[in-house]
Amino acid sequence: MDKHTKESFEVHGENLLKKVKELIQEGNIRKISIHKKDGEEIISFPLTLGVVGTLFAPVLAAIGAMAALIGDCTITVERLDKEEKE
Repeated sequence: MDKHTKESFEVHGENLLKKVKELIQEGNIRKISIHKKDGEEIISFPLTLGVVGTLFAPVLAAIGAMAALIGDCTITVERLDKEEKE
């Protein structure tokens, strides 16, 4: 059975793109949402297993552009945790 958990990270704009790239490389992330300091969602995108690279280039470019415009923000990730069967 699969279990979803959520985790949030507070980052400054200049570190936003770096953190998003790190999270994508982890591989167990199902969805990433970025919120402004006031809680307003700026962008949200799902991650599908096996779909990375050039398909995310436009999203990463948009995040990079936003990083220059926003200050502190929160990244919320939805992780897929697989429970082990005994």
